[in-house]
Amino acid sequence: MKFIVQTCIILFLIFCSLIAQDKQKVILDCDLGDDIDDAFAVALILTSPEFEVLGLVMDYGNTPKRAQIACRMLYEIGREDIPVVMGRKTKDHYSPQFYWGEGFSRVKPIETDAVDFIIQNLKKYPNEVILFTVGPVPNMKDVLDKDPEVLNLAKHIYSMFGSFYMGYGRDPVPDAEWNVRCDVEASRAFVSSGAPITYVPLDITTFIELNEANRLRLLMRQSPLTNALCGLYALWDQETPVLYDVVAIGMALWPDLFSTRPAHVKVIDGGFTVIDESQKPNSHVGMSINEDEFIKRVMERYLNQNFHRNN
Repeated sequence: MKFIVQTCIILFLIFCSLIAQDKQKVILDCDLGDDIDDAFAVALILTSPEFEVLGLVMDYGNTPKRAQIACRMLYEIGREDIPVVMGRKTKDHYSPQFYWGEGFSRVKPIETDAVDFIIQNLKKYPNEVILFTVGPVPNMKDVLDKDPEVLNLAKHIYSMFGSFYMGYGRDPVPDAEWNVRCDVEASRAFVSSGAPITYVPLDITTFIELNEANRLRLLMRQSPLTNALCGLYALWDQETPVLYDVVAIGMALWPDLFSTRPAHVKVIDGGFTVIDESQKPNSHVGMSINEDEFIKRVMERYLNQNFHRNN
């Protein structure tokens, strides 16, 4: 009997190991705590069984306060095993969403900073890690300053970044998109890196709104994760979220919902992104999205999870 039990345990461990090997390793670099879409992007990553989350990395602005939100989110759902990593603090500001993490100290960010964390993981798992950037990119510039070639070790990079044919609010005139214009120097370094990047611009992200009916569904779900999202949404204190950052995660999960094109992307003065048709492509750009199916799949992930603490 003892032999049978031991054999079953060994087989179970082997099975778990094989499942883990099938998961896609990912790192999320985000500016959690300003616009509300970062929180929803974190939630989609956490509710996606396809992913092995190596870490949540905070970038731009008040990164210590962003990290408190991330640490509390992970603690509330029992996933404090995922490292929270702080990037360079670029300014002192206080967003209303920071109140949600204020004073939380049961889980803390790891001591390794964002630059070393990203470099170490890309070198440890060459061509295996998908890197998502859904905020400004000072962390990416800092990484490139320390190791100019390391981003080429990423399996792929999906970046919520830019505006090529459409601006905010579906305006047919392109805008200087926030993640680009916040740090134009860093943005130029990023697009010139030679890394395998797909840009997920306003052209497709501006269509993905979380309407009142879906917000009510999240409120009524009453789970630790959806309660966190609803609490942060209340502090955001605006009405209809546009899930810009969520689209970048979804492009990796559901490529069948998107079309892209190869393009040579440049950042010009003022933080505008342009495609130089005279140059050889250095990236891909998202061109279309199946809006209704995308929202349907995202909501299924948020509603069908059952995260909870074991103690």
